[in-house]
Amino acid sequence: MNGTLTQLRLQELERLASKTRQLILETVHHANAGHIGGPLSVTDILVSLYFEAMHINPEDHLGRDRDRFVLSKGHSAIALYTVLALRGYFPVEELPTFDEIDSRLQGHPDMNLLPGLDMSTGSLGQGISAAVGMALGAKLQGQSFYTYCVIGDGEAQEGQVWEAADVAAKYKLDNLIVVMDYNKLQQYGWKGSEGDLREAPVQDPRLRWEAFGWHVSEVDGHSMEQLLDAFSDAKAVQGKPVIVIAHTLKGRGVSFMENNYVWHAKVPNAEELKKALQQLQGGSR
Repeated sequence: MNGTLTQLRLQELERLASKTRQLILETVHHANAGHIGGPLSVTDILVSLYFEAMHINPEDHLGRDRDRFVLSKGHSAIALYTVLALRGYFPVEELPTFDEIDSRLQGHPDMNLLPGLDMSTGSLGQGISAAVGMALGAKLQGQSFYTYCVIGDGEAQEGQVWEAADVAAKYKLDNLIVVMDYNKLQQYGWKGSEGDLREAPVQDPRLRWEAFGWHVSEVDGHSMEQLLDAFSDAKAVQGKPVIVIAHTLKGRGVSFMENNYVWHAKVPNAEELKKALQQLQGGSR
């Protein structure tokens, strides 16, 4: 574990992740719209980045030397909004406006509306290209910031992802750190083998990313310790972009949502919300 990260700090990050998941569920329920499974799987990744790994300042959200972040899997916007609110970019009290017509919190992130967003995303496969451009721009301008990008394993089926991966390796973008939310479950896909409802959208991603010239690490995407160690190690890599394959569970934290594709974008009713919140608050699963 990173020597500067105390057990108390790890516990605080885990508390923030639990709070994030509760707010995600409450907000989606209130809006009667939004995604659930992906936001719950990516929560620990976002909390570890925004509360520990990234060099950012909510009071100077356009600072030239800030780290950049792109949520390529833009349909998980509610997770990002919740983390941004808890981090101080805008009031937590604004979350219930999610998906309303005039809200700054649209169904996909809009960088023209909300502070703390470096890229508008939603069309899957495109976010990593924007992140490559940011990292390349930093290199050309002699800037030292890092660009972080979270992609979904489902969108890694997009050809544009691999075009971006090829370019990043060509230009040796060691200031680019990509995280794959590898929950192995997408809303639509191929039927799996007997007993499985879905086939994992990406098989053995390590081999593919290594073949494209990237430095690859694999971690438990729900372990703050492993995530933060991976981000720290990534900054020591020279001459290659880095991808952290984070093994996650879709619907993480709620027993009846976990690893169930039905909860990709299903809205919990009042009883389901109550049960889910009890589990996240430490009740029985």
